[in-house]
Amino acid sequence: MPSNVEEKNLKLLLVEDSADDAELLLAELRRGGFAPEARRVETPEDMRSALQDENWDMIVADYSMPRFSATAALRLLRRTGLDLPFIIVSGTIGEATAVAAMKAGAHDYLVKSDLTRLVPAVQRELREAMVRRERNNAEAQIKHMAYHDPLTDLPNRLMLIERLKQAMLEADRYQRLVGTLFLDLDRFKSINDTLGHNIGDELLKCITSRLQECIRAGDTVARLGGDEFAIVLADIGEPDDAARVAGKILESFSQPFQVAGHELYTSVSIGISLYPLHARSFEDLLKHADAAMYRAKEAGSNTYQFFTKEMNNHVAANLELETGLRRALARKEFKLHYQPIIELGSGRIVAVEALVYWYSPDKGLVGPSNFIPLAEETGLIAPIGEWVLREVCEQARIWQRRGIKLKRLSFNISPLQFNSRGFTQRLIKEFEHCGLSPASIGIELTETAIMQQPDTAADMLTQLSSLGFWIAIDDFGTGYSSLSHLKKFPINAVKIDMSFIQNVTTHAGDAAIVKAIIGMAHSLNMQAIAEGVETTEQLAFLCENHCNAVQGFLFNTPLTAETCENVLRNGCRKHLSTLFQTIPVRKKPVIMKR
Repeated sequence: MPSNVEEKNLKLLLVEDSADDAELLLAELRRGGFAPEARRVETPEDMRSALQDENWDMIVADYSMPRFSATAALRLLRRTGLDLPFIIVSGTIGEATAVAAMKAGAHDYLVKSDLTRLVPAVQRELREAMVRRERNNAEAQIKHMAYHDPLTDLPNRLMLIERLKQAMLEADRYQRLVGTLFLDLDRFKSINDTLGHNIGDELLKCITSRLQECIRAGDTVARLGGDEFAIVLADIGEPDDAARVAGKILESFSQPFQVAGHELYTSVSIGISLYPLHARSFEDLLKHADAAMYRAKEAGSNTYQFFTKEMNNHVAANLELETGLRRALARKEFKLHYQPIIELGSGRIVAVEALVYWYSPDKGLVGPSNFIPLAEETGLIAPIGEWVLREVCEQARIWQRRGIKLKRLSFNISPLQFNSRGFTQRLIKEFEHCGLSPASIGIELTETAIMQQPDTAADMLTQLSSLGFWIAIDDFGTGYSSLSHLKKFPINAVKIDMSFIQNVTTHAGDAAIVKAIIGMAHSLNMQAIAEGVETTEQLAFLCENHCNAVQGFLFNTPLTAETCENVLRNGCRKHLSTLFQTIPVRKKPVIMKR
């Protein structure tokens, strides 16, 4: 490190074979106000040792010595990579020799017989050296910022690509493999939303340390942004090497993270692609690892998946579907259908659920289950959801004006839409614009939507409930909460997911789950509504076990607005009465008023 120039301390390395000449130089520096601390060397070995042992402010070298020279000293200095002022002194140095020395890297040259320029030259070179260091430090900092994540100080995507390219070149040279791992944290958003971004940031730093402990010194961990990380495993021999690292990471995540007094658990989903087995370019390697990571999430998270060609086909299909959805928004290709909800106590249609369908010019009529998951993944669900809200309000207004008697019209709200800023205000504003009573509308949310930010969700739902909105939990039983967790929310009903209804008469486990959900709902004064009812045997089971209401293909497929209006206006009581007469009901269904 440089000395404090203002105090005129100077650490000087003298390349000089004459002790007398060295003393003359030091005396001149002292007269100029410096307090030099010098070390004299006269061989390459001595100079190399001096550069390794200490930090120097400057080098002053005699041009020619019996066993060394200034030009040889310059070459040695360049090999070390150090940037030190270098001044040549000589008893007799010609102009041509001096010019050659300057071209070789010397900063100045002096004649021993006239040292009057020594002090000014030293002062100037120290100032210029400081400017160079500051500039180099700034450039190094800018480069570091360009290639590193500011939170974790891990390599970012740019450096990851550079490291991956280098690893691919080495793999070609030595006939080895390169593993690319994509990692995405599971349920990290809930930690961020519940405990705050500061805790989330500290957790990311802890995760960084744990990931680094799972890899070798020559491998690279990078943060791509948010809760996504990537790892380059250079120089591996077989796919199992990558699998072992992935397994080690999963095992390390089984232990809690200690963050600011909180014991936090999170898991990770990992996708793996291998060079050159899965791709020959770094772009495809990263893309394939990303695709494999999403397949790991679909498999239940907290696992790893290798890339396969089938995944590539899946990615291509999703990309085509996403492009089609974006066009559908612009071309207004979405349309609402409506499925009646039947009250079992009376056999009447008491409500309808609005479901969004896509009228694709290429694919025909596309049901919500075929595009809503991708819309949620890509964020397109936000504009689709806003469109659904406007359409539902407009349809409810039309039916009210036409005298259609209907207790409520329900529609689904996505987690992204529900947790977006200002959603409650937009919902209320839309109802006021259409002149609707909130009691005529049912809001259906998934468990995931309200459990992402439970405290905020409780406040929002309480406000909506106080205004008269009817609130239901959709697809109940598939999320990560339970009725006991949901009791603090003002919920009117739970809708039992159709996956449990499908086998309710053939699978004892599903039957027990449905009975338990119905019983728990009633104990908390909520209604239980079954989705996806398709057979009279399922209907009989639900009637016998006091389910409040049902919907499904047994009664009606989702209908266009015109067809649904005819059904609501003319009724289908005769069909329902006939259907219910065929069911041996031993217990009358409970009719909940809530």
